[in-house]
Amino acid sequence: MATEPTQTDAQIEPRDGLSYVRGPNDISLSDATVSRHLLETVERFADRSAVVFREQNVRWTWREFADEIDVLATALLDLGIAPGDRVGIWSPNRAEWLLTQFATARMGAVLVNINPAYRLAELEYALNKVGCKAIIAAEQFKTSKYVEMLQTLAPELASLEPNALNAAKLPDLRAVIRMGNAKTSGMLNFDELMQANRARVNKAKLDAIEAALKSDDPISIQFTSGTTGNPKGATLTHRNIVNNARYIAMAMRLTEQDALCIPVPLYHCFGMVLAVLACVSTGCAMVFPGEAFDPAATLAAVNDEQCTALHGVPTMFIAELDHPDFAKYDLSRLRTGIMAGSPCPIETMKRVVSKMHLSEITIAYGMTETSPVSFQSSTTDPLDKRTTTVGRIQPHLEVKIVDALGAIVPVGETGELCTRGYSVMKGYWGDDSKTREAIVDGWMHTGDLATLDAEGYCNIVGRLKDMLIRGGENIYPREIEEFLFRHPKIQSVQVFGVPDQKYGEEVCAWIVARPGENMSEQDVRDFCRGQIAHYKVPRHIRFVDELPMTVTGKVQKFIMRARMVEELKLTEAKTA
Repeated sequence: MATEPTQTDAQIEPRDGLSYVRGPNDISLSDATVSRHLLETVERFADRSAVVFREQNVRWTWREFADEIDVLATALLDLGIAPGDRVGIWSPNRAEWLLTQFATARMGAVLVNINPAYRLAELEYALNKVGCKAIIAAEQFKTSKYVEMLQTLAPELASLEPNALNAAKLPDLRAVIRMGNAKTSGMLNFDELMQANRARVNKAKLDAIEAALKSDDPISIQFTSGTTGNPKGATLTHRNIVNNARYIAMAMRLTEQDALCIPVPLYHCFGMVLAVLACVSTGCAMVFPGEAFDPAATLAAVNDEQCTALHGVPTMFIAELDHPDFAKYDLSRLRTGIMAGSPCPIETMKRVVSKMHLSEITIAYGMTETSPVSFQSSTTDPLDKRTTTVGRIQPHLEVKIVDALGAIVPVGETGELCTRGYSVMKGYWGDDSKTREAIVDGWMHTGDLATLDAEGYCNIVGRLKDMLIRGGENIYPREIEEFLFRHPKIQSVQVFGVPDQKYGEEVCAWIVARPGENMSEQDVRDFCRGQIAHYKVPRHIRFVDELPMTVTGKVQKFIMRARMVEELKLTEAKTA
């Protein structure tokens, strides 16, 4: 990694006509661990409101929050979880998720964020890829029955004592901790575990463990869909996410006087870093409207909790603006927040500013592998810059836009965006070759096509990698293609994205069946059900005799996409 720039080296605006920028470093990087970062805030704002989970009727001050974290950290140590062990969390937005995030950080375990939409094949792969020693899981979420899926993968649970699992399909997993009041053979209950350890907390022991942790230690593994078929575990350090959160909070001008409404999922960097850790950086209160996004619940939370900030992907803001009872809610205290996760329609951004009082809302851009934010608009940027770009470079980072040969392109020209600096992940867990492909000389190759203007504002114009974004979820077609290739009737398949007014993009699959075989769209969906996340299941399916290809045999997805756009009469919203 290159030497970090000095203040005089800051280059927010490109020089010499080339698409290269460096963020300022007048505010130094922190070497605090996640736990120390939290405790510093607790010391400053002990009795202020910290956490509100409205559906669960949970309200904690910063001191109460820290005390609950220590109880869970003690329980994990008692189960034999040691610093460096991986602990999975599989749940929608619940208080237990938040406690697990900080309890693992307190005692040095690595948090493994498991997508709430994962099904059997994805769950099995994720747990085994990183060697999870324990998993904390909700009973179910929507149609996903987590406890039943764990029982399917580990039938040995029925005959073993809790914390003594030895499953053939999940060889590293030793403990399953379930949420809820029901009892399940072979599983521990979260609430009972907390109750049993309340009187056993040894803060001195926890402080000693925390003091031995280093800022460059891994702290979170977040799975991103892989272009080669399997998700990759982006491994982030304390230093990665603590500092990114600090600078994100500064861009929004958050303080302990603010309250942030958080309808975005915790398993994603948006919830975990841009929301939770940004609040921890400043003492801002965290308000969770519910387990999953609901526009009415979000508007009610803003109204009732007097929120001053609101996060969301564009589809969330659209749903809130279009809610029939929108006018009934008092949003006048709103000031700032972040719209990110997928390209932001310019008209939506303008409506959010004018109708929701979010005069200082910002747009952020990044990727999980860069912890995640590289560019963010500021509260003082002109409205046209906040509606047509993703802002300017964050502190202590470098970005260059390069052509296919790696040369920096002139200002205004399109190329691949590459990021270097403290935010670049440690690597993909257990996959050195993929790490080397992604990070070259410290530069994270994002796969996103972008431009920089003369003032250093960035615009994302496309994707070099074959990825689509549906409602804020990154989806790599190759992963879905390889899954569908398992179907005995499918000869070949190509998956790509098509425009969608609600989600930004939707998944489309073109399928060539094996000779003599007949298939229906329902056959494909039935094959996917329960095996891959619902948002990866193709919405549009077409059976064709052949796929459009070049003379060299390369599939031409752009032709398929254009035909579907014409056939379905789709239009694309203009985005920043």
